[in-house]
Amino acid sequence: MLRHVIAPERFFTQISNEIIRHPRLSANAVRLLIWQLSLPASVDAPLYEAGKAAGITKGAFTRAKRELKAEGYVHEWRLQIAGGKWRTTQLVSPVVLTDTEAVAVRDGFPQVTPTAQKPATGEPTTRSVGRHPTNTEGKKDNPPSQPSHVPAPLIERGGLILASVSHQEHRLRFTGRDIQQLAALAGEWLLRGATAKDLREALTDGLPARIHSPAALAHNRLTRKMPEPPPFTAPVAAPQPLRSCAGTCDRVFRPVADETKCRDCRQEAAMATFSAGGVGGMTVQPAF
Repeated sequence: MLRHVIAPERFFTQISNEIIRHPRLSANAVRLLIWQLSLPASVDAPLYEAGKAAGITKGAFTRAKRELKAEGYVHEWRLQIAGGKWRTTQLVSPVVLTDTEAVAVRDGFPQVTPTAQKPATGEPTTRSVGRHPTNTEGKKDNPPSQPSHVPAPLIERGGLILASVSHQEHRLRFTGRDIQQLAALAGEWLLRGATAKDLREALTDGLPARIHSPAALAHNRLTRKMPEPPPFTAPVAAPQPLRSCAGTCDRVFRPVADETKCRDCRQEAAMATFSAGGVGGMTVQPAF
């Protein structure tokens, strides 16, 4: 078979082969996912509207959406807002996300996988990716401010490591808010030279069978086991500038401290001093 493919210059969407050839997604589920991912970022359309536009019937849409949620391409949260009303926030991703990773994306850690996500929100409000959704329990204290001395990339990387630990260890299930609060401590570990393996071992070694507060335990361990900062190394002093010798040679030399003559002129002056003077009443003759 011969294939000749020319990509259009505009109005196209790149879809992975994993989605196109997915063994468990029906044709309607694949069409629904591709349709939603193809929408411009400026379009804020819920998933059911994409199903209507794609010509998918109501029953087929329900089944397709259930398949996408089961495989990890679609995540939903129902939140109660002011006035007792409820809203549904949807996250649609071109890659599979676990529940923990989806919460991390929703709450401000958008790079939990190597492939960049292209999320979309849904019915009936605006996008919530990159910011906190409305809190259903009223306002809470803001999370601790991140230490200014920890670079933001290290804080973000620390958050990703925490999300990975939460996904692998069922006793340490962190919420997105937990990850935000602990990311600075994890970043401090990285700043002090710790590796991702060091962080995982500090959090998971010797865990009790039952943990009532995973976030509190993690905070305690990250604080108590914090590695020592690397030893301070004094900066190497800059070399002295070149100067002209104040002796008779008229050379240019680089002094070590505050000397004004080169080594040869200093030795010559020392020999002359010994020759002209004496030590303990004895005249010292230079040896040749």
